[in-house]
Amino acid sequence: MKELLEFMLKGLLGEEKFEIVEESDAGRMLFTVKTAPENVGLVIGKGGHTIKALRNILKVRATLEKVAVSVNVE
Repeated sequence: MKELLEFMLKGLLGEEKFEIVEESDAGRMLFTVKTAPENVGLVIGKGGHTIKALRNILKVRATLEKVAVSVNVE
């Protein structure tokens, strides 16, 4: 699932650097995206539409794998 998030962020941010920290326990996965402050707005998007879309795509994959998933941006 981390690979899917990384693929989507590479398409969104291009050559900009970012890091994905993954934490998982008992059927839950938490991804924290760390990127430069000027790129946080790109990841969140206007009105939060971009991050909401990323979360929805990951939730579909998480449902297939029977886990809960959450994405945060720093």
